[in-house]
Parts: sequence; structure tokens; C-alpha cells
Amino acid sequence: MADFTSESKLEQEDSDFCIDDLKKDFQSGPLDCYRKKASFDWFELKVFMEGGEDVVRFKQNVWKTLERDPLFDRKNDIKLSLSERRELTMKRCNRLVDYDFISDSVIMANPLIAQAFNDALGAYDWSSSAKYSLNRQMFARLLKTSSTHEHIQELGKKAECHEIFGCFALTELTHGSNTKAVQTKATYTPSTEEFIIHTPTFEATKCWVGNLGNSATHALVYAQLYTPDGRCHGLHSFVVQVRSTVDLSPLPGVTVGDLGEKLGQNGLDNGFVSFNNVRIPRMNLLNKTADVTPDGKYVTPFKDPNKRFGAALGALSSGRVGITSMAVTNLQSCLPIAVRYSAVRRQFGPPGKEEIPVLEYQMQQWRLIPKLAATYALKYFSRIFYMLHIELHVSLMLGESHESLAELGKEIHALSSASKPLASWIAQTTIQECREACGGHGYLAINRFGELRDDNDPNCTYEGDNNVLLGQASNYLLSLLEAKENGSHISCPFKSADFLNNIDQIMAERFSAKTEQDCRDPKFLAGAYQWLVCNLLKDSAAKLQKELLNGMDHFTARNNSQVFYCRSLALAYIQCTVLTKFKDLIFNEEETPQALRPVLLKLCSLYGGYCASVNDARIVRGAILSLCFELKDEAVALVDALAPPDFILNSPIGHSNGKAHENLHSAIMQNPKNQERISWWKECRQRPIVRDRSKL
Repeated sequence: MADFTSESKLEQEDSDFCIDDLKKDFQSGPLDCYRKKASFDWFELKVFMEGGEDVVRFKQNVWKTLERDPLFDRKNDIKLSLSERRELTMKRCNRLVDYDFISDSVIMANPLIAQAFNDALGAYDWSSSAKYSLNRQMFARLLKTSSTHEHIQELGKKAECHEIFGCFALTELTHGSNTKAVQTKATYTPSTEEFIIHTPTFEATKCWVGNLGNSATHALVYAQLYTPDGRCHGLHSFVVQVRSTVDLSPLPGVTVGDLGEKLGQNGLDNGFVSFNNVRIPRMNLLNKTADVTPDGKYVTPFKDPNKRFGAALGALSSGRVGITSMAVTNLQSCLPIAVRYSAVRRQFGPPGKEEIPVLEYQMQQWRLIPKLAATYALKYFSRIFYMLHIELHVSLMLGESHESLAELGKEIHALSSASKPLASWIAQTTIQECREACGGHGYLAINRFGELRDDNDPNCTYEGDNNVLLGQASNYLLSLLEAKENGSHISCPFKSADFLNNIDQIMAERFSAKTEQDCRDPKFLAGAYQWLVCNLLKDSAAKLQKELLNGMDHFTARNNSQVFYCRSLALAYIQCTVLTKFKDLIFNEEETPQALRPVLLKLCSLYGGYCASVNDARIVRGAILSLCFELKDEAVALVDALAPPDFILNSPIGHSNGKAHENLHSAIMQNPKNQERISWWKECRQRPIVRDRSKL
């Protein structure tokens, strides 16, 4: 059994030293030549992109605290069994409770701190981040904010200090993305004032529930609510105890267990659970958006059930909003490794001259720098999108039920259903590109690309398969077009689709980009993406209508309109939104420092990059390559502004000192097992040649 005990300083030192240290120039070394070429101050850009110096200070304090604590020494992670890995992750989560990084008062002062903590911890280890946040920031927060009952709110407080441990049980064995088809039942009985939670078939077994495999004592279970009159009121959430808080044994009527080893993130225990007529008190229904009276009457402040479901959809988007940010965090790790290594790895050169850094090669620039631009655009989007989601939760907590809240919930659902696929796919392809761009050394596990790839991979699947989710976003846009054609004015709280009010004028426009400079104008690029969304929306609606006229039912018609139509529409919509928000940031006179605008403008133009409406693709390609070349000298400073500290990045070739090969050699030589004689050396000794195979 591994020994995970450690002496820890729970008294955190004043965090100002972290900022002071961070402001200093990096250690002098091979990266100096590029860092000196930067046209901006990397620390100013870091503070700007993080949303303020207090966020930077907070993240640095978290990282420095983990670095000082032996429990978080990565040497503990080497060759652990599945059980040992999960034990270590649980111990680390308990230690995080002791540190109390994100108290309610801290979050109230700056809501971005909660997102910053998830990103900071995730950059260290996604298993620990997921385990901690699923209990404290999803389970506990929802109990405290989504119920009027003091008992449930008290359970939320107990979850925060790990007196109980919670999880979020929505997905079933046969249903995930289609939440309306969830089969688990919650039937109310007035005589005892209880709900009966029941799993009607094995297909309704809740599965893939993070924390449920080994450690959860309580679950937030999503089930179809039935009142005594037999009427189903749709999906609602209920607090259900699944294990004893004393010895973790399953409670009567509860079958609960672990799904087993996964392809990655094995510090997190994903489990399954089924219920055999388990009784829970009436107050265990989270009742802010709907309730059941003691005599069994269903009550809700939403007159239209679709409005209640719309608000609920926004609340259920927490996971997808979080995954968008998780993907950005992964980008902030893989790109610094690849760019820093490309700046010091020398290969070939002009005849008679010394070899040049591979970052000087156009091919390397073309492979990495557009991904860097996408990271900056997505990082800003994930920040403001998170704040939008917080706005929805605050409104629900305050008991607001106005129509605009439902509209906000629908828009957040649509955006998260598109941003999660976009961000996770970009991270997936970028990690692979970075790995390949670092040559053979990128394939060594010690340089972390494999870990980043495996940890990012589930982002493409959980909380909804990416391709399935894109259908949710396109459905939203098709509903907006239908409403407009019926005379309604489109007014989205986040303004992501308001331009559809001018769809006919936009589609009538013809763009005549004649120079590379035309293709670098963010306003032109944003307009081009709006044109693309409008055209794809019209085409998708026409395709859908054609299928309906051919006698297809509505479901089949939508199914036959996905590839080349609705899927492309959803991706264009989220790309348009991300680009537009990034563009608006750059031209915001009050928010954006003048010194940062030139480099941000180039990043925005490069992200906008391709536009199908430009007739001459050579102009677009030329603009992309020119921007890559111009940003080449900025690239090291750009990743410096994104990168976590070396303890967190944990990659010899990505170290901020730029001594990639020296670091790698040292790391290899420091592992005592690398030079040990193998225990099975006899199998490798020279064997006599056996010429008569019949003697074998």
C-alpha cells in the first residue's frame, strides 16, 4: 500500500510574493532572443486575459501551496494501482478542504475565482479537480441555491466540508443527451409525504456518475416526477442518500458500484446506481423552479412548462460550460510546451550557416500559431460565458421566474452545446499537433502530451457526445428563424444570434476582399461569419422543409438534415460568437490596454482566418501565412502569458528556462530505474542457434 501521509502547512503564506516572483523576468537562457522581440509586456497580457491581478494572484497562490505540500508531489503518482490512485486523489481532495481556497466570501467578491480554482487545480490534475468540484461546486452549490428547505441547504454545507460526499446522477445506461427520455421515476405519495425513487429497468441504471464509484454518500438524482394523479411533470432533481456516512455501505434498496478502469482520469471514480423503491422526504426535491405540496399538487412559478424546462436547461449546462474552460486549460499547457521547444530546437539551416530554430520554419508556424490564436479567442469567450452562467444561477437562487430567464437558459444551453464541441475538438487536434511538432521527444510520456491527450479525450464525450450536442445548438437557431418568420423580434440575452433579425440584408451582401489586408479586418471577418451562419441556417431550414414535404416525420427530417447542414450551422454559429466577442474586446476602449491591442488584433484576425465567401482563396492563405510570420516573434511571450508555472506544466522540454535538451537529459538520468539491469536479463542473453527445429 502506498504511503500518502505528509506534513502540511495549512497556514497559507501571504500570496503577494507569488505575484512579485511572477513579475520578474524569466531565468535567462535560450529563450531570451525571442522574449526580447515581443512587442508587449507578457505579464500585462496575462493579467488582462485572466480577468484581473486578483485572479492571477489567486491561481499562483494555489499552485505555490500545492508545490509546498508533499502530498501533491508528483512522485507519489508513479505506478500506483487503481485503488491507490483513487485513495491518493481522495486524500488530496480532503487536503483542499483544509486549505479552503474558495470560501463563499471569496467567490462573492469575485465569481471568477471559482473558475480560476477549477482551472488551476485541473492544470495540476483533472481527476482531483473533477472529484473536488463535482462535490463542492455542483452538488453542494445546487443544494444550497436550488432549495428553500433548510435541511437541504444544511446538507450542502456538510458536503462542502466533506461530512457527506455528493455526486450528480443524470446519465442512464441507455440515455444521456436525451434528458427528456430519462426513465428513473420519482412518484409522490401524500400519505407519507415521500417520493419513491425507482429504477424501472436495467436500462435506467444511472451510470458514469463521477464520485459515485467508491466515495459518494449522496446523489443528486434526476428523475421523472409523477404526482398522485398519474401525471408526469418531466425531469426534476432529488437528493438521495446512497451510502452510509459511517462505513460507506449501500443503503437498503440501493445497488451502487464502480464502472472500473477508464482510458484516463482514473483518480476519479465513476459509478453506477439503481433504486428499488427508495423512499425520500418530500423536501428532498430541489424546489426553486417547481414543488409538490404535501397533498400532492404540483406548483411552479412558470406558467409554460417549456419555460421551466428552458431555465432548467441552462442550469444543466454547468458541465458543458466547465468543459469549455477545461479544454482551454489543456490548450494552455500543450502550446507552451510545443512553442518553447520549437524556439530552442535547432534543425538544418542555410548553407554554410548554423542551424535555425524550427519555429523559424513556415510549416511549424502554420501548425502552431493559428492554434495559439484560437486559444486566446476561446479563453476570453470561456471567461465571459462562465459569468453569463453565473448570472443565471444567481437569478434562480433569488427565485426569479421571468420570461427572460427562460430565454437566457435556452441560449446558454445552445451555446454550451456548441462551445463544448468546438473547444474540446480544438484541444484534441492541438495536443496531437503539438506532440508531432516536438518530434520524437514529444512521444516521451515525461513531456506530458500523452497525459494531456488522455485527460482531454473524455471532454469530447461526457456531458453529451459532441456531434449529438451540435444538433441542440442548430435546433435553437432553427426555432429562432421560425419565430422571426412568424413576426417575432429576436432578442438573445447574450446577443449571440440577434443579427438574424437582419438575415435577408446580410444574405444579400457580397464581400469583395481584394487584398490580404481586407482579410485581416476583424469587422470584415465577423460580418463574413454572420453571412455564413445566415446562409447555413437558410439552407438547413430548406433541407428540413424538403424532408418534411417528402413525407418524413419531424424527427426523421431533422436526422436527415444534420450532415453538411445543421452540424455545420452549429459550428459556424459558435465560431461566429467567439470571434465577435473577441473582436468586441479588442475594440473596447475602456477595457483593453492600448499596448496590447496590436498583438490581440493579429490573433483575432488569424482566428477569423478562413471565410468561404471570399472568392480568391489565395488571398486568405496569404493573410494567414503573413500573420503567422508576424506572430512568430511574439509566440514565446504569448505562451508565457498563458502557461502555468513549471511545477504544474511538469515538462522538461516545456520548462520556462528554455534548456529543453539539458532538462530532458537530466530527467532521464535522474530516474534510478532507467539504468538498472532488468530482472529478466536472462531472456535477452545470446542463445545458441538451434538448427534442428524438431528439438525445440
